[in-house]
Amino acid sequence: MPTPKTHPPAPVTSKIRVLHIITKLEFGGAQQNTLYTVGHLDPNRFEIHLACGRGGYLDKTIPDLPRHVNVHWLGWMRREIRPWFDFPALIELWLVTMRIRPRVTHTHSSKAGILGRLAAWLSGAPVIIHTYHGFGFHDRLPKAAFIFLSWLERWVAAITTQLVYVSESNKAYGDHWGVHGRNPPVLIRSGVQLNRLQPWDEGKRRNKRSQLSLRPDDLVVTTVGNLKPQKNPEHFWELAKRMIDLPQLKFLFIGGWEGPSPRGELFRHVPTNLIYLGWREDAVDILKVSDIFVMTSLWEGLPRSAVEAMTIGLPVIAYQTDGLVEIVKNNVNGHLSPSGNLDDLERVLRDLAADQSKRRNWGRQAALAITEEFDIDYMIRQQENLYQRLM
Repeated sequence: MPTPKTHPPAPVTSKIRVLHIITKLEFGGAQQNTLYTVGHLDPNRFEIHLACGRGGYLDKTIPDLPRHVNVHWLGWMRREIRPWFDFPALIELWLVTMRIRPRVTHTHSSKAGILGRLAAWLSGAPVIIHTYHGFGFHDRLPKAAFIFLSWLERWVAAITTQLVYVSESNKAYGDHWGVHGRNPPVLIRSGVQLNRLQPWDEGKRRNKRSQLSLRPDDLVVTTVGNLKPQKNPEHFWELAKRMIDLPQLKFLFIGGWEGPSPRGELFRHVPTNLIYLGWREDAVDILKVSDIFVMTSLWEGLPRSAVEAMTIGLPVIAYQTDGLVEIVKNNVNGHLSPSGNLDDLERVLRDLAADQSKRRNWGRQAALAITEEFDIDYMIRQQENLYQRLM
């Protein structure tokens, strides 16, 4: 592999200049954690930059970032694979990295992970880091797409100083497919704000349920996610329909769609026991008045919403995916069904709905499974230490 030109000398400064790159600020765990990171890195040690595409639900939160965070909007960046956009996006990112001259370039999400690392390498950036919140290649892709994307990921990994994983399972998957950076990979959990996730007392629960048109005795089954095929929202819809014979169960779907396709119409007509809430900035508060968390994703890194739900004390029922196998233990704090097996998911949910004692026991064990390594401020400290060490 050819060696790029030497990185131009940066202006003299005692701070480490860090550039985070992400495809788009959609309403998701990777995006929320990236925003939290750039807003909470120590400004006395780091000069902080963020580059991202426009059009995400979380764009509106940019004015809330501290004034020392420098934001660079990317006009060509798109989430979809579109060569006529991707090549100009690569050039745009290269120009951004040449102008900023970061000492550390840290990329997130599949598209920005490829283009951002290439741009950083072409500009001669000394330290390139990528966090895998999940892989863009997986066994549900057509074979040709899988072969191409896995090859591309291996090639770009070879120019990456440091690969970061949010779960041991993702790390094992990357190793299996030959995705290796220049240094051994590290594990940094995708954190949540543990101090915000204490359960509410009965009075607060009752008031919030009333706002959501829920009765005090409803058994509330909640999920959080967008309408991407990866999240498989159709199975949550179908699960609610199958269980309409249990009138005490109410299903809540928190999330929406940010793309142009008809997927936004999935929840136009829903079973009478399902409430489609769309995007909600009070998602954590809604989890606090829920009883069971269900996730129908077909593949994941380590879903932030599941970690939040467990911290609050909700048992988790989900399909078996990479990150979840490390925190959800069958018949202890939840249940993981074989991927796509809706019959098994329904069986376990019916059993749990009928057994209050089991729900309480699983919920207590779920909260105990989330330790300090999942705290978002601990995540920040780990990243700061990593930047310092790699420098």
